[in-house]
Amino acid sequence: MPESSDDLMKKIVSLCKRLGFVYQSGEIYGGLQSAWDYGPLGVELKRNLKNSWWEEMVSHRPDVVGMDSAIITHPEVWVGSGHVEHFHDPMVDCLECKARFRADGLESEVCPNCGGRLTDPRDFGLMLKTHFGAVEDDSAVVYVRPETCQSIFVNFRNVANATRQTLPFGIAQIGKAFRNEITARNFVFRSREFEQMEMEFFCLPEETDRWMEYWAEQRIAWYVSLGMDPDHLRLRAHASDELAHYAVQAVDIEYTFPFAPGGWGEMEGIHNRTDYDLKAQMELSGKDLRYDDKLSNRKILPHVVETSGGVDRTVLALLLDAYHEDEIEGRTRVVLKLSRELAPIKVAVLPLSRKLQDRAREVEKLLRPHWPVFFDVTGSIGKRYRRMDEVGTPFCVTYDFDSIDDGCVTIRERDSLEQIRVPIDDLIEEIDRLMTTGWGRS
Repeated sequence: MPESSDDLMKKIVSLCKRLGFVYQSGEIYGGLQSAWDYGPLGVELKRNLKNSWWEEMVSHRPDVVGMDSAIITHPEVWVGSGHVEHFHDPMVDCLECKARFRADGLESEVCPNCGGRLTDPRDFGLMLKTHFGAVEDDSAVVYVRPETCQSIFVNFRNVANATRQTLPFGIAQIGKAFRNEITARNFVFRSREFEQMEMEFFCLPEETDRWMEYWAEQRIAWYVSLGMDPDHLRLRAHASDELAHYAVQAVDIEYTFPFAPGGWGEMEGIHNRTDYDLKAQMELSGKDLRYDDKLSNRKILPHVVETSGGVDRTVLALLLDAYHEDEIEGRTRVVLKLSRELAPIKVAVLPLSRKLQDRAREVEKLLRPHWPVFFDVTGSIGKRYRRMDEVGTPFCVTYDFDSIDDGCVTIRERDSLEQIRVPIDDLIEEIDRLMTTGWGRS
């Protein structure tokens, strides 16, 4: 591993740009601060991550259903949720260098950039506004959603009626959210446009403590299942003075982000939101959002346990956790030890010589319907192996001159560097076994 935290972050940022995971948005024009574009490898990693979350939270469970809501939401939703009233941060300006900071993140009354004098704190609204319709006046102001969960609350009765779910049950959503952060920094950890994986679990009030404990255990176990080191994860309960306005209890899943104060940074939050949101939206709209319980013949306003994770933060944590350096034959090898489930490229097909590329292409065509495959014929076979190690490809398939006669290819495993020789006719079956059970021979 790199010697220092700063060194590690610099290497991750450089790797992301060079290999096609993440680029700064609008870089040719100087870049847009805290806006990021995901390249060919990054978009695959992100897609694999979201697919894993959806399967874990929705597809494999009978008690959670999904939805996908509009990004531009009716403005009254954010009045009802309390965002218009509460969603502000205290901001200060430096009178010397004109930099801006969150006041609650500063340890002194002088500018951390230049040591200059700071202004008194003032409220800074975190929601992004736009206009809906032909006239740009106050009557046309709408908000770009700062979170995905409120649309779940306002659609609660619609979903409950359509799916006929019985309490307890959850509604899940993955989608973009936007916050006008004062200081967005630390690569994709904090940005103004980000993606959330959220699930709202509706239950009886007396069951919230049990479900809080259940979901905290389930969620941290999922991160471990992605290949993260358990020693790099922890659960941290919120103190009463740091709870959000909607929560009476909260637990964060934190990761050892190198830049985080105290060494730990939030990756996901589990919150007991009580009936705050449903009650607030029901009172403002005048619409009945209670659950109609046919078994007890009564209407119930459920309480909610929320799990809310950041896609972009998780991508960063996965890259940090997977990054390794080792020494092979006197040379440093960089390898991303991403899980087989998440790796953007599953298999690389590498002909030993350009003379073999036409035959090797047939192997590529054989594999491509089953997995994301990369074909590479440029450079020595050693350099090509290293390139695949660096992007996290679990398996390389080498077609050599012996393959012409024996109809076999060599499979190389990323982490152990071990190799096995298998017939091309058995290649799909063998790689499928390796993807499922790992490298150990059955």
